[in-house]
Amino acid sequence: HVLAELKLVFILCFQLPESLLQERDKRAKWHGIPVLLQELYESSHLNSDYTRTHIVLKELSSLLSMEAMSFVTEDRKTAQESTFPNTYTFDLFGGVDLLVELLMRPSLTTLQKPKMNDDLVKDCLSVLYNCCICTEGVTKSLASRDDFVLFLFTFMTNKKTFLQTATLIEDILGVKKEMIQLEWIPNLSGLVQSFDQQQLANFCRILSVTISEPDVGNDDKHTLLAKNAQQKRNTSPSRAEVNQVTLLNIPGFIERLCKLATRKVSEATGTSNFLQELEEWYTWLDNTLVLDALMQIATDEAEHSSTESSDESTLATIPLRHRLPQSMKIVHEIMYKVEVLYVLCVLLMGRQRNQVHKMLAEFRLIPGLNNLFEKLIWRKYTTSNHVVHGQNENCDCSPEISFKIQFLRLLQSFSDHHENKYLLLNAQELNELSAISLKANIPEVEALVNTDRSLVCDGKKGLLTRLLTVMKREPPDSSFRFWQARAVESFLRGATSYADQMFLLKRGLLEHILFCIIDSGCKSRDVLQSYFDLLGELMKFNIDAFKRFNKYVNTEEKFQVFLTQINSSLVDSNMLVRCIVLSLDRFESQTEDVKVVEVLSECCLLSYMARVENRLSFLFRLVNIINVQTLTQENVSCLNTSLVVLMLARRRGKLPFYLNALREKEYAEKYPGCLLNNFHNLLRFWQHHYLNKDKDSTCLENSSCIPFSFWKETVSVLLGEDRTCPCAIISYIDEPYMELDRDLLGD
Repeated sequence: HVLAELKLVFILCFQLPESLLQERDKRAKWHGIPVLLQELYESSHLNSDYTRTHIVLKELSSLLSMEAMSFVTEDRKTAQESTFPNTYTFDLFGGVDLLVELLMRPSLTTLQKPKMNDDLVKDCLSVLYNCCICTEGVTKSLASRDDFVLFLFTFMTNKKTFLQTATLIEDILGVKKEMIQLEWIPNLSGLVQSFDQQQLANFCRILSVTISEPDVGNDDKHTLLAKNAQQKRNTSPSRAEVNQVTLLNIPGFIERLCKLATRKVSEATGTSNFLQELEEWYTWLDNTLVLDALMQIATDEAEHSSTESSDESTLATIPLRHRLPQSMKIVHEIMYKVEVLYVLCVLLMGRQRNQVHKMLAEFRLIPGLNNLFEKLIWRKYTTSNHVVHGQNENCDCSPEISFKIQFLRLLQSFSDHHENKYLLLNAQELNELSAISLKANIPEVEALVNTDRSLVCDGKKGLLTRLLTVMKREPPDSSFRFWQARAVESFLRGATSYADQMFLLKRGLLEHILFCIIDSGCKSRDVLQSYFDLLGELMKFNIDAFKRFNKYVNTEEKFQVFLTQINSSLVDSNMLVRCIVLSLDRFESQTEDVKVVEVLSECCLLSYMARVENRLSFLFRLVNIINVQTLTQENVSCLNTSLVVLMLARRRGKLPFYLNALREKEYAEKYPGCLLNNFHNLLRFWQHHYLNKDKDSTCLENSSCIPFSFWKETVSVLLGEDRTCPCAIISYIDEPYMELDRDLLGD
């Protein structure tokens, strides 16, 4: 069928009189491409030895390759067809279809035929890739052919055609509408096990597309309402989740990734100033095929050359272009590790998280990364013109920046709500945690007691301590600060541990955070949000932390700057507000403790939150800045913080007072029913969202130390239908302003 279609294309194109075709060629500036394609077609018949075919293909390739290189190195905003006429003409006259047929011929016919040599296959793949990057329609067309996409994987068994195949597959999968199932790939397990470490690292680029949930796109689809509706429709595991399971079932796969992530770069390939060269390389090495091809050339040259001096003084006198293999091997290694860490990070966040955690611990991923930290991951060198990219992991970063961000994301995923977080410490630091618990006369955390000390970090410092050290050195608005704070915060998340908090307090973390928020002039909302969240986890229920806070914030001016930062965006700071409210409630029940009483009376932050008018002010704004239609994973915490305020009020019998205050606020603002109707709808959504999610409910309970049963009970009381009940929202909405009959959740 495919052959018949191709014949039809060429009959239509080339049965024109030769003179007419040549005349048209000159006028249209086709550069002889249609004639060359005709010759390529005629020379590639089934009984051909492909000698002439390869010669013609090389001639065509030379016409297309310069366009592809210009696309890689130039601004990509212009219209593709007009910018790259040769590629467009090649596709227009059936060149892409012809190459696909050539490559797939072994699977399309059972006739005996000469075998295409590796060089011809490589050139076919390279031309197809050039067409893909210059003409988007080609990529989409190839992506629609599942038979071709799966057939491409057969070329990965051959080391000579691996790089071209991997890069073409990566490009195709990037635009494919439906994710492929890895289990469809013939003998996937055998294929992966046949890869050497370099091939496996390259293969991770492909895997990253197949195991990540596709981006849902528009902002409105990121709302929790839309996500819940999507989950209702999709009750079975997604293709990404199925692919993750497929990978985990490949023998030795995770172990090999851990080895790749932690292997050291040969000392002979490094120079002291190589990182200064990265930005220069990256301006034109943005394309993986270009990079891999150059690396292959460099490797081939190295095999044919004699010894190469690694003396730094000698290297410094050699022009950069002559040191290509030296610097690029390190750049290559960094780029490999970015892909490997990404795959491990995605697997850590999947449904098989505990299985992955067990394997990463067993294969000593964390100690291995700790040993690489200062030599490769976080060298002393930092770029002076570092670009802030916020929290977007897909930003156009240099390899070094991407590597650091991916490393921090992995640490965050590894530590978050998991007992293996203590593997980020060394044996001495674990002993320090035990000593803190002993001195405070509190039992050690069970996870700490159960930590296998043969799997923890080696050396004088653990990975967490090293991270704290570099965190303090970052410029105020550095994008790394966001990810660093997230990684450290994940170590504290879950059930609050006094020993964990004191371990970090003793290392000056609280003072560093306060400096960043108050004194550094930091303007980045992402960085400030991450520091507010970290500060909340660090201070929660910890009287020593509040004492340290008061010592640092020792003037009214500093305190007002701190409050201004909090009030400038409650969506960013509400977790810290929740921490202060919860801590105040606990401290007020510990008045027999002299130390607690002293801090309660002296701490400006606790005194501020103790005033009911300030708590009410936060409550008004928290309820007012969200509604059911705009709830996302980012701002749903505002709803939970407002619930914490009301739960604590209910415990003290003051819930009616708070609800009445909301009603009075509505009337004062001349919007009766607005706040309370909105809050009622939010709580109905809360029931719908949380009562079916074990993980989310456990997080709420652990972070607040309030049993989830009390959360549910309080929400039920607030949503009560008895208008005579003083704790039901309905009692405070006058009938003309009631909107409770609107079913906002139904749609």
